[in-house]
Amino acid sequence: MNSKKPLLAAAAGLALLGTAGCGSAGTAQDSAVDEASGTPSAAPAAGSREFQDGEYTATGTYIPPSTSREEVKVTLSLQDGIVTELEVSTSGNHPTSKAYQREFTGGVQDEVVGKPIDELNVDKIGTSSLTSSGFNKALDAIMNEAAR
Repeated sequence: MNSKKPLLAAAAGLALLGTAGCGSAGTAQDSAVDEASGTPSAAPAAGSREFQDGEYTATGTYIPPSTSREEVKVTLSLQDGIVTELEVSTSGNHPTSKAYQREFTGGVQDEVVGKPIDELNVDKIGTSSLTSSGFNKALDAIMNEAAR
């Protein structure tokens, strides 16, 4: 019988009791515990990271079925963690990729501008899903650069 599980459950229960009624917005995150190890969770919750205002640029890549490496260059402006402006340019190394990239760049503004950067994960715009993987890689690089 594993005697660590009851101890972890008791410790977690005490941690919750100790924070009840404190009224702090950060309390739930501060008391988060990794159930497998019993250690405090270090990953910030979505929407809890802070970002420096400014303009950022990064390039993400992906390999489509044509096997010619494609690039997605993303330039965006942040204000209080919200994307206020967005410009996306693509490499268009293959005719089929160019068509998908045009579709992606034509619709990505609506999915990104006005939204918190740390809640973004562009999945598919129109029929273009591979372009979004390059976009998300660039977005990750921008978030890392802009994080305080």
